[in-house]
Amino acid sequence: MPGRPTGRRGDGSVLVIPAIDVVGGRSRVVFWPGAATGVGAPTDRPDRIAERFVAQGATVIHIVAVDGARSGVPANLDAVGQVASRVAIPLQLAGGLEAADHIRLAFAAGATRVVLSMSIVDEPDRLRECVAVAGDWLAIGLDARPDRIAAFPWRRPHPPSMDHLVDELATAGVSRLVLSHATAGDAEKLGPLTRARGFDLLVAGGVHDMAGLRDLRSAGVSGVILGEALLSGAVDYSAA
Repeated sequence: MPGRPTGRRGDGSVLVIPAIDVVGGRSRVVFWPGAATGVGAPTDRPDRIAERFVAQGATVIHIVAVDGARSGVPANLDAVGQVASRVAIPLQLAGGLEAADHIRLAFAAGATRVVLSMSIVDEPDRLRECVAVAGDWLAIGLDARPDRIAAFPWRRPHPPSMDHLVDELATAGVSRLVLSHATAGDAEKLGPLTRARGFDLLVAGGVHDMAGLRDLRSAGVSGVILGEALLSGAVDYSAA
């Protein structure tokens, strides 16, 4: 595997990571970068989409196994393998990865990085097992919305604060966070704490246009994961 993954580049810019949501082995959003001019052809094949982004300079691809996220078990691994067979860059897989054996299956399929859901924070033994398997290649997804954190079925008397969650994960040996549904304000608040703890902070699901991307860049995050905004053409990858 490559060396320890980082998001921020040496020149201080932020890594833009294309994301592909996979349902039933196909991309949930059809990719047709030349739709406005009638150039090229649409595709919902994750491997073809990944190839196109790599040709444009992508250095990481984020794959969301939507079927796995719904079922809580690994899914769409064949699609991961197809992508891995066509591109020679790290693949970060999220969705349905809830245990150390799940991570092993993801790695065997061709993923090089994994993202676990927020629920694992409440299971420290299982989290330690996952860190032992994946090490620096493991990230934890946290929902930035306070109401979602408050409503989450925690196995503790009171919902934890985001700061407390970050502290717990750092103590457990986690070194990367994926903050979903985050605004630039959320990233700015969490940024100093994550940097002090040595985290790479990636943001996903909160960017819909170039203005949103610029806001997150100014917030000091390591990387921005863009899915539908890129696939639909709302954000051009080269410009991003």
